[in-house]
Amino acid sequence: MRVIAGTLRRRMLEAPAGLGTRPTSDRLRETLFNVLAPRMEGARFLDLYAGSGAVGIEAASRGAANVVLVERAEPALKVLGANLEKLGLRGGVRVEAVSAGAFLRRVRPEGSLLRFDVVFLDPPYEAAEEYATAMGLLGGAAVSLLGEDAVVIAEHRRKQKLEDGYGTLRRVRVLEQGDAALSFYKFASSF
Repeated sequence: MRVIAGTLRRRMLEAPAGLGTRPTSDRLRETLFNVLAPRMEGARFLDLYAGSGAVGIEAASRGAANVVLVERAEPALKVLGANLEKLGLRGGVRVEAVSAGAFLRRVRPEGSLLRFDVVFLDPPYEAAEEYATAMGLLGGAAVSLLGEDAVVIAEHRRKQKLEDGYGTLRRVRVLEQGDAALSFYKFASSF
């Protein structure tokens, strides 16, 4: 794996051993960030189920001002930390060593100091309930984490169909590539 573009272009990344973590492919990350390019400069980016950190690191490389990487699996956290250290990423990049659900449930109803412009989530494909949990929280109780024109992107199996809406979020686009798909969600009032 490598960083595709930006200030860290062509730098190599490690991935956790085994099948417990499935990194987003270079090709799919390139497609994702081609779509997100106009939003990246100065963006606040949340990477749920961060794994090796490849997606969040790509966001930082392409100009995101704040990147929060949420991961709870110890093997993935070790690789994630090593990747950040090797690339010298500090400051605007923060790791939260908790589950995505726990991170999203910590949000207070009165709002968050950091509202994200882009949220990316890629739970293990086998953990279908994680999609419903995280998307339900983002469209409901944790909605205060989202900026006014935020986009939420879920990577999933192409054959796995996610809901058209979760609370205040509605799907606006699906990109399919190989066995994977990216579903894009925005606030229902923003389209």
